[in-house]
Amino acid sequence: MSSAPLALSEPRRPAPLIASALFLSETVEGLDDGAGFLDGLTPAESARVRAAGRTVSLAPGESVFTQGAPHEGIFLIEEGRVRVFYSGPSGRQVTLAYWTPSHFIGGPSIYGGGCHQWSGVAIEPVRVTVLSSATLRGLIRQMPGFALCLIAALEAKGRCYTAMAQMLGTRSVIERLAQLLLNLGDLYGTPENGTVIIRRRITHDELAALVGSTRQWVTMMLKRFQREGIVSVDATHIRLVRPGRLQEIVLTEG
Repeated sequence: MSSAPLALSEPRRPAPLIASALFLSETVEGLDDGAGFLDGLTPAESARVRAAGRTVSLAPGESVFTQGAPHEGIFLIEEGRVRVFYSGPSGRQVTLAYWTPSHFIGGPSIYGGGCHQWSGVAIEPVRVTVLSSATLRGLIRQMPGFALCLIAALEAKGRCYTAMAQMLGTRSVIERLAQLLLNLGDLYGTPENGTVIIRRRITHDELAALVGSTRQWVTMMLKRFQREGIVSVDATHIRLVRPGRLQEIVLTEG
């Protein structure tokens, strides 16, 4: 079935799907923890890390890594955005996160072996620096500062997936949808007369994959929200008409 955009800020040039890392969370705080994990290095050290890897450019829709494929290192996002997702046996997908430049994805696998537990796909033109397992081992031995940066970034990744697991395990799907809309409003919204206007491109499929539901359910709930005057959707934006009601749903509905 088709997945028509809910909002499109520039019809001739689609707006970026996200401007910061995005995953299911009870708050927008900490979404970009782990970005710029190499910032703790000197410029020379950072350049050394990148020179040790190889550059790969990907078009929208191309895979960065694939669930079940051999695990061989990490991918440092230099440009563009990558959607990381898990595919169940039925083929249904759950979006784990959208990662942005300066985050690393796909690992790390320091000693190689094993397989990727999920997939990563470019959602716009992407450029990554690939650091193999052997390269990582060499950099860690030679640059203790790099090892510390990698550990800090891993801690941030752990917080990300913990936040997502907590939402999936303790919040109903309607609560997750309401919270996601609120988060999008916090990230991209413009206040206007007590409402919040979100000018960004997003589809029912994308919302469903983030909250762990189906496109049909998301479509039904958005229609309900519109009937109740909670949100309005047109060709240019999503408007949170009653953000306070969304907050009530987050706090009271199970």
